[in-house]
Amino acid sequence: MSLAILTEPQDFIRANTRLQRPPLIPEIQLHLASEVVPLWQATEEELAKVGLPPPFWAFAWAGGQALARFLLDHPAVVRGKRVLDFAAGSGVQGIAARLAGAASVEAVEIDPFACAACRLNAEANGTEIAVREDDLVGCANPGWDVVLAGDVCYERPAAEKITAWLRGLADARCLVLMGDPGRTYLPRGGLERVIGYAVKTTRELEDSDLRNAVVWKVAAAEGAE
Repeated sequence: MSLAILTEPQDFIRANTRLQRPPLIPEIQLHLASEVVPLWQATEEELAKVGLPPPFWAFAWAGGQALARFLLDHPAVVRGKRVLDFAAGSGVQGIAARLAGAASVEAVEIDPFACAACRLNAEANGTEIAVREDDLVGCANPGWDVVLAGDVCYERPAAEKITAWLRGLADARCLVLMGDPGRTYLPRGGLERVIGYAVKTTRELEDSDLRNAVVWKVAAAEGAE
């Protein structure tokens, strides 16, 4: 793979990915890296010199696929609702929510390349999602009915901070769902298993060719109404 280094995020994404349909959610097409290692290594090493973060947006992670599959199969969960796709990555969960009938979806990321990927992927699927570059952790709920978070438990400090915030959002008015394939820092408590899926993956990204990804309902923090 010859990596095209371009200054505009959308140009970089178009040049270094191709539209693919993840195995668990063939209804959705995403701009994904066709060769994992070259894009990842170039971003980690060479492209770091020009300020590019790791391209998490370029892969269909197992937790995000599980959440998307659940929403497509159970559209009533989001139909007519206001949805937040937190740490959206490729935007797959938000796109699934829109396809399932969500009234609106806001995809939020701290990475401008992920934001560009969300926009391009939404367009590729004929959907509309609002995309915002921001760090929302710690913010109050402005009116979301459903909050989606896929594969956010990679590192201990971030996982602890994020899950505490998600528990603070979870209440009778807001359903919070996490998708996770058994990451090390997934919390041991405060989660209710909803459903599990076997997700085909690659050893270039994971430690096996198949990950068991679970959709979890996040319980409200103790003392929350």
